[in-house]
Amino acid sequence: MKRTKQFYLSSAAAVAVAALVAMPLTVLAQGVGQAVAIDDDDIGGVVTGPNGPEAGVWVIAETRDLATRFTRSVVTDDQGRYALPDLPKAKYKIWVRGYGLVDSAKVDGEPGQHLNLTAVPASSEAAAAMYYPAIYWYAMMKIPRPDQFGGKSDIPSNITQVEWISTLKGSQCIGCHQLGNLATRTIPKEFANVKSSEEAWMRRTQSGQAGEMMTNVLAGQLGGAPYKYLADWTDRIAKGELPHAKPPRPSGVERNIVITTWDWSDDKHYLHDLISTDRRDPTVNAYGAIYGSPEYSTDNLPVLDPKNNTVVNYKAPVRDPNMPLSVGPPHAAAATPIMPSAYWGNERLWDTRVNNHNSVFDKEGRVWLAASVRGLENPDFCRRGSDHPSAKLRPLARSSRQLAMLDRKSGKYTFIDTCFGTQHLNFALDANNTLWTSGGAGDNPVGWLNTKMFLETGDAAKSQGWTSLIVDTNGNGKRDDYTEPGQPLDPHKDMRIGQTIYAVMPDPKDGSIWGSLWGIPGGVVKIIPGDSPPMTTLAEIYRPPMPGYGIRGADIDSKGVVWVSMSSGHLGAFDRTKCKVLNGPTATGDHCPEGWTFYQYPGPGFEDISPNSAESSYYTWVDQHNTFGLGNDIPVSTGNLNDGLVALKDGKMITIKVPYPTGFYAKGLDGRIDDPNAGWKGRGLWTSSGDRAPWMQEGGKGMKPMAVHFQLRPDPLAH
Repeated sequence: MKRTKQFYLSSAAAVAVAALVAMPLTVLAQGVGQAVAIDDDDIGGVVTGPNGPEAGVWVIAETRDLATRFTRSVVTDDQGRYALPDLPKAKYKIWVRGYGLVDSAKVDGEPGQHLNLTAVPASSEAAAAMYYPAIYWYAMMKIPRPDQFGGKSDIPSNITQVEWISTLKGSQCIGCHQLGNLATRTIPKEFANVKSSEEAWMRRTQSGQAGEMMTNVLAGQLGGAPYKYLADWTDRIAKGELPHAKPPRPSGVERNIVITTWDWSDDKHYLHDLISTDRRDPTVNAYGAIYGSPEYSTDNLPVLDPKNNTVVNYKAPVRDPNMPLSVGPPHAAAATPIMPSAYWGNERLWDTRVNNHNSVFDKEGRVWLAASVRGLENPDFCRRGSDHPSAKLRPLARSSRQLAMLDRKSGKYTFIDTCFGTQHLNFALDANNTLWTSGGAGDNPVGWLNTKMFLETGDAAKSQGWTSLIVDTNGNGKRDDYTEPGQPLDPHKDMRIGQTIYAVMPDPKDGSIWGSLWGIPGGVVKIIPGDSPPMTTLAEIYRPPMPGYGIRGADIDSKGVVWVSMSSGHLGAFDRTKCKVLNGPTATGDHCPEGWTFYQYPGPGFEDISPNSAESSYYTWVDQHNTFGLGNDIPVSTGNLNDGLVALKDGKMITIKVPYPTGFYAKGLDGRIDDPNAGWKGRGLWTSSGDRAPWMQEGGKGMKPMAVHFQLRPDPLAH
């Protein structure tokens, strides 16, 4: 058992402690008669400012003594006390950060020391605002008035205000990177000599391998109209305008959160996501390695050992090493920059073939990857004329990403050639350990792999299947001939949805599969495989009513309620049990508004429109197994403009923020229980930086993506 130290910080005792640890007297809090207990691997003390103890501010410890840059951050309690628990042995820089403050001087510290710290009030509102989350700055963006739409301005006549907002949020722009951080609310000096701010925005959004995609959205889909709004935004900020709201300091359980970060990958590549365990049993891979998914950026998958604080890269292979890179059409990344980047010039950064979007663990600790194993052209068994049951119903000529499996015990990496494209993936709760995948975007089918059969036979063709989304609009309870997208309904036929799912999630209640429909307004789909899929597979579709729109990532709780991230600034919940109609001629998507409930995300909204949050969450994950400590079935969203995550408990939003570096942006998360008997120390949430431009976070060029672990203590001083 670790030795515990108890400190009573009267004036005289504080001086004695200072002599004991040889710490500067300038960081001592005088006259504070409170106690902070620490162990030999903790650092603790009191934070005070000019008016006494500083409650709800972060204390950050950072070291570069380990194999990778490591930070741990905590929040002070209502008496300004803090405890940084369970620090690896190293020399740390310790400082205070908080709303209304500027960073304090960094103090040297080591585990086992007691350090009292002095908070530094911001000298101006502008100085204080430098630490605000991105949402406070992005909410300053002006939204075109309703009278500017419908062909009455330079905005294309087919674009509505809802579509405008959703496109500049999670449907497009904030679906790849944060907006509102320092890097995006200012113009890079490399473009400062451009004729106007509008032209500077045109130029900056042509930069790098995402330039083509950004230009297609801003200049193509939105007709170039956003450039003047973006220019107005950054011009007002350059002239000194500040956010119209101020963030509250962490309160309640937000003060109990411990945030740990490790750098991984490198400064030129980004991570899309990570995985730590099996969703069905979060005790799998306890204390084990965390695997990152780098999507378009690289074939090197970072692997974090959180116990030893080390990172290695696993170079994932492809079956054909001479296959084309997985960039350029039809991928969501260009093969080369169309214009030089302010950070990297004409250098091509993204050079992947594997294109690993997401991964999952199975119960044996194997890692299954949505990853390319070959080029775009499908084998014959996928195509027209094949006798494969799924190909008979829907032949497929191409797929841009397939499946792979890494057996960590043997080190063997297995290629799994699928006809259907893959993006997100999740295991069903069935005897076959069926792996369901989403198609991501476009009119792709939904696919699955019977992993039990595949592991027994190695036959990928026989082990897989796929289906279109067919809605039972004739109401006879079976799959029939169907109308195609855009055709009028036929009372004697079913209806095909001309879209694939983005998120995929097995329903713990009945074995069905749910998916989210990415779009405006978007929707959710229930897929019922039937006895002989795909011949018997049907779907139900449910679209949200206003004020909710812009669905992207989603997950399901153990009761069958689906939770979705929305560009409207809401966390949406859909409960099918509330629906009066499930199939038939009216069940085309808008028939169950009563099933929807909306919860507004924290943070300010855009002015001059209805009450809103400018938050643009990318993905929502549900903590079915209480891996974090807030309880079972807690929905947790990526707070992409709140610099962290956002959880909903008992109708209240809880912000789970990464205080350092500012600009944190995630695309997914996971929860793991390392030891169910270890209390808060044995469980936590895992996420990774997901911004496609890691150099846009605090610290700028040279900063790397981070793996992040959130743990919830019973109180701010638990250690």
